[in-house]
Amino acid sequence: MSTAQAVEAVFRIESARIIAGVARIVRDVGIAEELAQDALVAALEQWPRTGVPDRPGAWLTATAKNRAVDLVRRRETYARKLAEVGRTLEDAPPPPEPADPDDIDDDLLRLIFTACHPVLATEARIALTLRLMGGLTTAEIARAFLAPEPTVAQRIVRAKRALARAGVPFEVPYGADRDQRLASVLEVIYLVFNEGHSATEGDDLVRPALCEDALRLARVLAGLMPDEPEVHGLAALLEFQASRIATRTGPDGAPVLLADQNRSRWNRMLIHRGVEALRRAGTGPYSVQAAIAGCHAAAVRYEDTDWATIAALYDRLVRLVPSPVVELNRAVAVSMARGPQAALPLVDALAAEPALRSYHLLPSVRGDLLERLGRPAEARAEFERAAALTRNASERALLLGRAARL
Repeated sequence: MSTAQAVEAVFRIESARIIAGVARIVRDVGIAEELAQDALVAALEQWPRTGVPDRPGAWLTATAKNRAVDLVRRRETYARKLAEVGRTLEDAPPPPEPADPDDIDDDLLRLIFTACHPVLATEARIALTLRLMGGLTTAEIARAFLAPEPTVAQRIVRAKRALARAGVPFEVPYGADRDQRLASVLEVIYLVFNEGHSATEGDDLVRPALCEDALRLARVLAGLMPDEPEVHGLAALLEFQASRIATRTGPDGAPVLLADQNRSRWNRMLIHRGVEALRRAGTGPYSVQAAIAGCHAAAVRYEDTDWATIAALYDRLVRLVPSPVVELNRAVAVSMARGPQAALPLVDALAAEPALRSYHLLPSVRGDLLERLGRPAEARAEFERAAALTRNASERALLLGRAARL
């Protein structure tokens, strides 16, 4: 590995901590990111001559913090902060590495709560979180979400401006505000994972890199907030879901249905991590979904799946977060526990839901039920309708294949 590659690798791992530590000084995530980038440039200039330091992350952190202190001292607009913060910083120069790991953890918490502030649109929260916490470049985020790079760049710039304009404090909120913001943080991580797990459009069904980023963020958050059951619930859910990713597509990239997946290839280490996280989970929506995913993970064969328990868990989930999509998933579980005849009225009742009007899984599920009920012509029409609605090429091919076999 070249020195430049080593610098980039260390920065990718440490960038969130560096930005978080600097943001605590300058109180602005945009400026903190620029100073972290300055430290990266300094490393690229110096390390080829001096060699990679023993603690490269600490070197980058100290360099970025020193520049933050210089900035605070120089700028008149930071005069008040100089008075409040600068004296302390002057008396105690930044250590070569964090003296208190818990202090850095607090900084990371502040960073993720800031990046996921409700003042930002969901797309902006996702982009900013991946940039600041995941260390992804603008090009990588654009590629992951199949968006033009200039669009993503503008989204990130506007997000940072919006945070500054709104005067969003660099802090972990408390009370009801914390609950609201934590929900936003969990939602962003879940959305990132879902986009990787089932891409909404494009040729590939799965984007493992996105799943890995979301899983890493969930693990970090679980480590930072060990007393929050729903954080562990989300972590458990993602561990279980991630354990099956390798079997969700075949060698040609075609989707493989859950019933046909080779369970011997499910990642047992991730399942074990999911079970451990589930033990610390609570009773909220992510925890219930994790329990459902845990039921699937526990079944050695598809035929061994405890569908009655899964259907009961979906009953609980519907009460917690009532939505047409959850109702549709519950109908699938009911069909497996009590037969397709019991589930078909539940699916038909969802046909008028505006939220599902363009949702390809509604006709897909209905087609599956009709096929199992021995009504092939109606099932074929439903699969064809589902294929016309999906924007993912792999899913479209799967649905058209099912229609063609009837």
